[in-house]
Amino acid sequence: MTGRGRLKIYFGSAPGVGKTYAMLGEAARRRERGTDLVVGFADPHGRPRTAALLDGLEIVPPRQGEMDVDAVIARAPQVAFVDEIAHTNAPGARNAKRWQDVEEILAAGIDVVSTVNVEHLESLADVVERITGVRRRETVPDGVVRRADQIELVDISPESLRRRLAHGDVYPPERVDAALADYFRVGNLTALRELALLWVADRVDDALARYRDEKGITRTWEARERVVVGLTGGPEGDTLIRRAARIAARAGRGDLVAVHVARLNDRPARLADGSPEALARQRALVEGMGGSYHQVTGDDVPGALIEFAQAVNATQIVLGSSRRSRWQYISGPGVGATVADRSGDVDVHIVTHDYAGKGRGLTTVARTSLGHRRLTTGWLLAVCGPPVLTGVLSLPGARLGLPTELLFFLALTVGVALVGGLWPAIVAAVAGFLLLNWFFTPPLHTLTVAELENGFALLVFVAVAVAVATVVDLAARRSSQAARARSEATTLSMLATSVLRGEDALPELLERVRETFGLASVSLLERTGDTWGPIASAGADPCGRPDDADVRVQVSDVLTLALRGRVLPAADRRVLAAFAYQAAAALDRQRLADQARQARSLAEGNKIRTALLAAVSHDLRTPLASIKAGVSSLRSDDVQWDPADEAELLATIEESADRLDRLVANLLDMSRLQTGAVRPLTRPMSIDEVLVPSLANVPGDQVKIEVPEDLPPVLTDPGLLERSLANVVENAVRHGGDEPVRISASEHGGMVELRITDRGPGVPDSAKSQMFEPFQRLGDRPRGDGVGLGLAVARGFAEAIGGDLHAEDTPGGGLTMIFTLPTKEGP
Repeated sequence: MTGRGRLKIYFGSAPGVGKTYAMLGEAARRRERGTDLVVGFADPHGRPRTAALLDGLEIVPPRQGEMDVDAVIARAPQVAFVDEIAHTNAPGARNAKRWQDVEEILAAGIDVVSTVNVEHLESLADVVERITGVRRRETVPDGVVRRADQIELVDISPESLRRRLAHGDVYPPERVDAALADYFRVGNLTALRELALLWVADRVDDALARYRDEKGITRTWEARERVVVGLTGGPEGDTLIRRAARIAARAGRGDLVAVHVARLNDRPARLADGSPEALARQRALVEGMGGSYHQVTGDDVPGALIEFAQAVNATQIVLGSSRRSRWQYISGPGVGATVADRSGDVDVHIVTHDYAGKGRGLTTVARTSLGHRRLTTGWLLAVCGPPVLTGVLSLPGARLGLPTELLFFLALTVGVALVGGLWPAIVAAVAGFLLLNWFFTPPLHTLTVAELENGFALLVFVAVAVAVATVVDLAARRSSQAARARSEATTLSMLATSVLRGEDALPELLERVRETFGLASVSLLERTGDTWGPIASAGADPCGRPDDADVRVQVSDVLTLALRGRVLPAADRRVLAAFAYQAAAALDRQRLADQARQARSLAEGNKIRTALLAAVSHDLRTPLASIKAGVSSLRSDDVQWDPADEAELLATIEESADRLDRLVANLLDMSRLQTGAVRPLTRPMSIDEVLVPSLANVPGDQVKIEVPEDLPPVLTDPGLLERSLANVVENAVRHGGDEPVRISASEHGGMVELRITDRGPGVPDSAKSQMFEPFQRLGDRPRGDGVGLGLAVARGFAEAIGGDLHAEDTPGGGLTMIFTLPTKEGP
């Protein structure tokens, strides 16, 4: 078999939507058509209808609970069906992730059909966690799924999925109630479904774009209404954006795309057709309406606009009526008419507005000041330079001839242009012309010219001097503008980088503003009622009111950025405005984060208080009642107890007292963790030194230890680690079924992984994170079986000593709790 295999993925929004069922259904249909196929791995999840589809299919036996990749490749079928591409393989497996196994099978030329949920995409893991409260540890890189040759969405409404769950088609009956109340809430399922639909829709757009590129198709395909609005930065832009947004909305959730074409080869007066401030405001307006803003460059504005519209597969273009006066149409029909003529299948809307036909009013590029000192020096050279040069050239024996003297005066004019700009150079050229004519052109000391050749030379001198001075002046100014633009770009790039990295602490941001513009102080002021007060500041002697500032930027009705030290030129205001709005955004994020922390703290406090009351009212009273009943029975004079009954009562009292002691200890430990009173004292030590005492309360026949002797020592607090291990092991023994709990350990990259594996009923993915929260128990656990603090305490202690504790499914059934601990050398 040659070439790479093709990958097909059944893509779903949540467990139970029917991905595995659809995949195995395809396998059954292909088998009937005679396709050579195998099932590399498929987990029916205890669902009879799904398991029935495996009948008659060739299944490659797993190796150590995972897919046998070598056996699948050696079998060399046409197609391999592999369930759950995001699955994490067991330790010691050939690859860490199942998608890596699939990559090997594809590389061998075998087609693969697999499944994945949207919750397992790596880029969406944080989004899914915010929606469901569950962190998915089993993820697959988006690129693996994006490269699939075919993605088929398996969709089902949230209500249908909940009915399927209630009928026992997804989980066993004992897990249904907890699942419906937790992960499978209608809101969760609706949000996950939307994520899946949007992700697949984006892939459809990508596939359509690739197909159009491969086939060279430029004509618009109206698969979705996409409205492009052209902006010049003029005052009519707001009207155009709102009209385009209404057109897109009437089209049924059409896309709104704004574009500004920056021209490259215009005269200097047309390099900026519209103010940057207006374009920035219009960009914010577009994005506020759910659209996207783009800027492209091109010599031919209509051509660039049409090319952009075709690239985004636009169906409609919205342009404003021309602002040009009638006489300006002499130069051509205008952008709107040209676009309408060239648009082809794209509809063009020419929208009238209040500024139509009133003249373009092109804004010119602001001339950058050369500075007072340079201007003064330039005028001094223009006024004094020609007479001085005339005196030098008039010295006895210094006559050089008119051509050479013309070159000296030309050099002087160019020098004046370099120093003082255009107008001093023009003055120097005119003065040079007059002085050359009076002192060096026959007849001398008159303004007449005897020879036509000399008169022509003087005129050419003036023309060349003015032209060269103009070019030199323009180059000098463009150099100054380029330096300023480079400085602004560097500053804005630094600001954008800090935003992307999340570096938005207010004091640091204000200090950056102060350093960038060389100011004495910068303050962010907020108005409360009629009083202004500083929120944050940088530098000495900050402003307390906007009126005290040398420069101020109004951010909002109640926020002002006040700067003291010097008055900034207008050219610096654009960059300063960007800093001001970033400061306001940083303030909003800071306040939202504080509110979120307070809300979480209050919610956690209420949650813990409620659970604590429930625990005290029931779980603590149960062992107390047992102790009370046992002691009262033993002290009763009405009954004579034989030694066996007395021993049984004493054993009950002791067992209840032990249980009460564990509950109280866990409550105290949880209290220490909540208040931050845990202070670990770490030291290097062997795992065996901690493991043995942690198993003191566990019968020896219920635990199987497989810890290698050459394991490096771990850096830990023995007391905290012992308590954590004891809680986890006792929990595994209590709920882990009839087989002994297996404890194994291995070292990976400076960290030791300690695994406590049981063969019990396991825990659903939706409950794996929740089980580590305080006062959480699985829905099928009876009351009186502890207050649900053991695993919360275990994880809290593990994190306090620099480690981690998380849960994974045991291959073949059950639950594996994994401690990750740093070694003495560290990772």
